[in-house]
Amino acid sequence: MQRRVFIGTLAGGLLAAPLTGEAQSTRRLYRIGFLGAASPSEPRSQRFFEAFRNGLAELGYVEGQNIAIESRWAGGKYERLPGLAAELVRLKMDVIVTAAVPAIRAVKEATSTIPIVIAVVVDPVATGLVASFARPGGNITGLSVMTPELVGKQLEMLREIVPKASRVAVLWNPANPGNPPQLRAAEVAARTLGMRLQLLEARNPREIDSAFAAMTKEGAGAVVVLVEVVLIEQRTRIADLAATRRLPAVYGHVDHVGAGGLMAYTPNFLDNYRRAAVYVDKILRGANPGDLPIEQATKFELLINLKTAKALGLTIPPSLLQRADQVIE
Repeated sequence: MQRRVFIGTLAGGLLAAPLTGEAQSTRRLYRIGFLGAASPSEPRSQRFFEAFRNGLAELGYVEGQNIAIESRWAGGKYERLPGLAAELVRLKMDVIVTAAVPAIRAVKEATSTIPIVIAVVVDPVATGLVASFARPGGNITGLSVMTPELVGKQLEMLREIVPKASRVAVLWNPANPGNPPQLRAAEVAARTLGMRLQLLEARNPREIDSAFAAMTKEGAGAVVVLVEVVLIEQRTRIADLAATRRLPAVYGHVDHVGAGGLMAYTPNFLDNYRRAAVYVDKILRGANPGDLPIEQATKFELLINLKTAKALGLTIPPSLLQRADQVIE
């Protein structure tokens, strides 16, 4: 069962009709860098990269004719990001596309002149990447998913599924600067909902195991898993632990549901990567990235795994099922 959900409107007319003209007709070969924090072998990495390339193709760019793309991947190891960013800068890219705070910061520290396009970030203002949404300034622009606002929605959905759960665990990675803004939003939403949060750090598989042991010990009735590369890569382990300990869980990325997670409410990240191509096009035509407003996500998805719900002995309210974009049975 699938349907599209469109939330919000696109400000500034950035995604008007596809652009044609000098950027496509010139004989110059533009060099585009792409820095990913995850592994290139991850299916989601391939989907995101392909969505970006498709976005460029829709605007008339052809690899080998008017663009060349150099991609670098950190494999989930944040310590590799500065070196990879520096390598792209040495290769003299015309623009560098990246996502997530650790990777964005690495590129920002590597160059103050090459334009940087953000495909996905939680809150670039709160994390100190840009001055404002309207005028980011410097050499950075792009798209925000405003994930902190979604955490409150995820807690509300948990309340619908397990109304008696008063204590909710939150799994997060302190190594990711994009996680603290989500925690602050979760704490605000929890107070409104009358929930108590148990914040548990997880930087690696061992800490994930320890976190789930702590959830059980403290009597958590459900868990929220924040959007984070390491946690996404460990999605099968997390889903198995949630199932073993019979904990309903809601996630910030769709891949968790495919791995057996109960439910995800998340921005449509593929759409963001496609839209990042529009920013690249604007910049290659001469636009100053610091003058291009940062846009927010316009498409969101709700996925529910009924097989997991049944295994946990849960009944998903019909009102929630009707809002789902995809239901796994």
